Amino acid sequence: MKGPLFYSKILLFGEYGIIKDSKGLSIPYNFFKGALKRDKNPSEMARKSNESLKAFAAYLKNLDKKLVSFDMETLETDIANGMYFDSSIPQGYGIGSSGALVAAIYDRYAMDKITVLENLTRDKLLQLKKIFGKMESFFHGKSSGLDPLNSYLSLPILINSQDNIESTSIPSQNTNGKGAVFLLDSGMTGETAPMVQIFMEKMKQEGFRNMVKNQFIKHTDACVEDFLNGNVKSLFGNLKQLSHVVFDHFKPMIPAKFHQLWKQGIETNDYYLKLCGSGGGGYILGFTEDLEKAKKALKDYNLEVVYNF
Repeated sequence: MKGPLFYSKILLFGEYGIIKDSKGLSIPYNFFKGALKRDKNPSEMARKSNESLKAFAAYLKNLDKKLVSFDMETLETDIANGMYFDSSIPQGYGIGSSGALVAAIYDRYAMDKITVLENLTRDKLLQLKKIFGKMESFFHGKSSGLDPLNSYLSLPILINSQDNIESTSIPSQNTNGKGAVFLLDSGMTGETAPMVQIFMEKMKQEGFRNMVKNQFIKHTDACVEDFLNGNVKSLFGNLKQLSHVVFDHFKPMIPAKFHQLWKQGIETNDYYLKLCGSGGGGYILGFTEDLEKAKKALKDYNLEVVYNF
């Protein structure tokens, strides 16, 4: 038994902002993936995943049937027979490990499911996002449903606001280009819930709320527009501003050992760093107009290129 593959995702723009209705842009990242499986001789990891699926199935049983219902009998039988989620997506890295699992379970066990093949109207996308949000809340306490949506559709998703999302296309990559989007491994995992908690606490201060609205969201929206329209020059101007705002106001979300590197990027313009997901660990996203320069400046780290300009 082996299910279809579901990929990781990268939220290029919109972390935290989309909670407050900024634009966002999420793209599938096919380097990491996962699938539902069964093995005759399960590994320790497979056994752990199977245990986690048991708890997840119990949670799914109690979801509002009007929203979504599952073929629980088959799901529980498969879990009892040792099914697990075989995934190369690192957990706690901000690239959607639980999202891929949610997409895989919905794909196989949901009754009356909305399929990728039908005409995906905005209403259907929002309905899927709502279902996935409820399903993924089991892992994060509160979920927007975007990660599973991205994984399920395997398409870039443009978030215009919380209740206005659409699948989109992004400019094709320039494989000979010098510029790149890359991932930087912080070497530590991050927990989503505590980071979101810090953000929500900060949002109680008027000064922070104003900064989010007038700086953070403004630059995020501009980056999304620039990226989709291929305005690379303008994009890097806005990225520098965004990187600066995050450095000044989202320090707890940036692992301490990266504070210096973050600042160095802004000062030298060799690269700009931003959060990938909720931060606190996992991957950090980097953007550079000259990959060779960025590699030299970050020579102690392994850069994984996601997209070429």
